[in-house]
Amino acid sequence: MTNASFISRIAPPGRRGQLLAAGAAAVTVGLWASAFVAIRSAGAAYSPGALALGRLLAGALVLGAVCAVRREGLPPRGAWRGIAISGVLWFGLYMVALNWGEQQVDAGTAALVVNIGPILIALLGARLLGDAMPPRLLAGMAVSFAGAVAVGLSMSGGGGSSVLGVALCLLAAVAYAAGVVAQKPALGHASVLQVTTFGCLIGAVVCLPFAGQLVHDAAAAPLTATLDMVYLGVFPTALAFTTWGYALARTSASRMGATTYAVPALVVLMSWLFLGEVPGLLTLAGGALCLAGVAVSRSRPRREPASAGTSVPGAATGPSAASDAAPATATAPAGAPEPAETGSRAEQV
Repeated sequence: MTNASFISRIAPPGRRGQLLAAGAAAVTVGLWASAFVAIRSAGAAYSPGALALGRLLAGALVLGAVCAVRREGLPPRGAWRGIAISGVLWFGLYMVALNWGEQQVDAGTAALVVNIGPILIALLGARLLGDAMPPRLLAGMAVSFAGAVAVGLSMSGGGGSSVLGVALCLLAAVAYAAGVVAQKPALGHASVLQVTTFGCLIGAVVCLPFAGQLVHDAAAAPLTATLDMVYLGVFPTALAFTTWGYALARTSASRMGATTYAVPALVVLMSWLFLGEVPGLLTLAGGALCLAGVAVSRSRPRREPASAGTSVPGAATGPSAASDAAPATATAPAGAPEPAETGSRAEQV
C-alpha cells in the first residue's frame, strides 16, 4: 500500500475522531459542572472522605459491570504505572482533598486555588510529555483563569479562609494535574475503559479507611443526599471520566486541561436553572470570560495554503509526488490526534 493511499484511508477516521473527541469533552465538562450542584447536597450529610469513597464505589461498580460485559480484562503491563498514579492522586487524593478543602474556605478562595490545576497540567505536560504551549493556549488559559476567579468571588458567601483549607485546595490542584499527566501515557497502552475502571478501583482502595465513616453517615443521611452521592459516582465519575479519557487520548493534556475552564460557566447556569440562584453581573462576566478563554485556547491559527509556484523542501515532483509527500502530510498540528493513535487500544471505549 502506498503512503498516499494509507493517508487517505486514515484521514476520514481522524476527522471523525476529532469530532467525537470534542463531543466527549463537552459531555465531561457538562457532567463535572453538574457535580458541584450534587456535592452541595450530599456534602451536607456526608463527610469528605465518606463522600469520596461512596462516589468511587458507585462508579467502580458501574465501570466494572461494563468491563465484564465487554470482557475487557486486565490492562497491559505498560499501562499500570499511569493507572496507579492517576488512581491514587486523581481519583483518590484529589476527591478527598477537594471535598475537605471546600469546607474550610469560601468559594472565591477555592476557585482561585483549585483552578491553577489546568495551568499546572500545561506546565507538567510541556515538561514530561513534550506538549506544545502555543501563545493561543497560554492566552486562553489566562483569560479563563481570570473568569474562574471572578465567578468564585462573585458566588462566595462571605465565608472565611483557613491555612488548612488553602493547603487542601492546593493539594487537590496538584493531585489533579499530576493525575492527568500520568494518565495520558497509559491511554497509549490500554483502552479508555480499562484506564478509567482500574483508576477508579485504585482510588476506592485508597479511600477505604473512610469505610466506617461512610457506614455511619449513610445511616443518618437523608435519601436525597445518598442519591446525590450515587449520581456523582455513576455520571460525573464513571461516565465523565470515561469520556474524558476518550478525549485525552486524542489531544494534548494541556488543551484538555484548558477545556475544563468551561466548568465554572456551566456551574453558574445550572445554579440558576436548578437552584434558583440568579447570577449577578460579575458572575455572568466571569462565566463569559471562562468560555471565551476556552475558545481561544482550543483554536488554531489558519495555515496559509502553499502557492502553486512554491516548492516544498524535500517534496518530490512528478507522478510519485503524492506518494513521497505523504509522510509530511501525516504530521498533525500541535494538540491534534496523531495517526499512530488511530489504531491503538486507546480508541477502544
